[in-house]
Amino acid sequence: MSRKKVAIYGGSGYGGSELLRILLFHPEVELVFVTANEHAGKPIREVHKNLNGFTDLLFLPAPDDISTIDGVDLVFFALPHGQALNLIPQLPGGVKAIDLSGDFRIDEPDIFRKYYKLDHAGQIQAKFTYGLTETNRDAIKSAEYVANPGCFATATLLALAPLVKNGLISGKVVVDAKTGSSGSGAKPAANTHHPQRMNSFYAYKPFTHQHVPEIEQHLRQVGSFDTDLIFMTHSLPVSRGIFASCYLETSADLTKEDIGKIYSGFYEGSYFVRIVEGSPDINWVKTTNFCDIAFHTSGKQVVVFSAIDNLVKGAAGQAVQNMNLMFGFDETTGLRLPGTTP
Repeated sequence: MSRKKVAIYGGSGYGGSELLRILLFHPEVELVFVTANEHAGKPIREVHKNLNGFTDLLFLPAPDDISTIDGVDLVFFALPHGQALNLIPQLPGGVKAIDLSGDFRIDEPDIFRKYYKLDHAGQIQAKFTYGLTETNRDAIKSAEYVANPGCFATATLLALAPLVKNGLISGKVVVDAKTGSSGSGAKPAANTHHPQRMNSFYAYKPFTHQHVPEIEQHLRQVGSFDTDLIFMTHSLPVSRGIFASCYLETSADLTKEDIGKIYSGFYEGSYFVRIVEGSPDINWVKTTNFCDIAFHTSGKQVVVFSAIDNLVKGAAGQAVQNMNLMFGFDETTGLRLPGTTP
């Protein structure tokens, strides 16, 4: 059986780099081209020096018109918000797409415009399937286009979905989420550059983070969710990783064992969700596609912790996991990546 041919639009950033790191070793696909306008003509190994010795591909310029691309089964779009909106509608029939930006995650035009300051995708939005693999697996298998979830959304949704599915949340939910500097992308800005963050700690985007409507939208698809979500993001002085603490009350007193049965049942067969004791640690999930979850109870009060690598499970790894489903491969193919220690 011949390997599927895939391409990457936007290979120079952190998300593109992780896609390359995974896809170059995927046994079922062939990477045929990678674009990066500012590095066009350069060998990939010169830009991503960790890949030196693993590929001779050059970065190509990204054409404005992609309606004539040929010989590709699937394209990953790892571009800044707003660019895939114009490109994906041009794809020839039969070419699948996975978008890692926020361009196609939100169904409602007014909400999308409020958070992204862009015009909505319009009719093509209906072709997109939300790509949180563990909650939307069957739909992803038959999808033509997938909107890959945001990193904060992934950590939060995986933490809350089992309780929402079982109708157990009563009252508001408070999510306190923290991320490393790579979540802000490869190009430094005044408040996101790692030297600014490395000895500091601060909150950002109170009540305005673009992942909030994404989280609320998908929780309503998972189950009954009509409560208030208070979501707050913070900057961690590390390079990669997300840690989310979710505080809530349940509609009945639940023991830790009760919660454990709910989570183990919900994630049965989900290789990349691990239930751990005590607390997750971002060091255990860095460079992997795992989400580690722990929980604690006190009567009706519950706290759920989750940890992911924002660039892998929060972006490129989950995108490849979705690609595997779309092509009928084993979900874990190319993604059995252990973390490192220390």
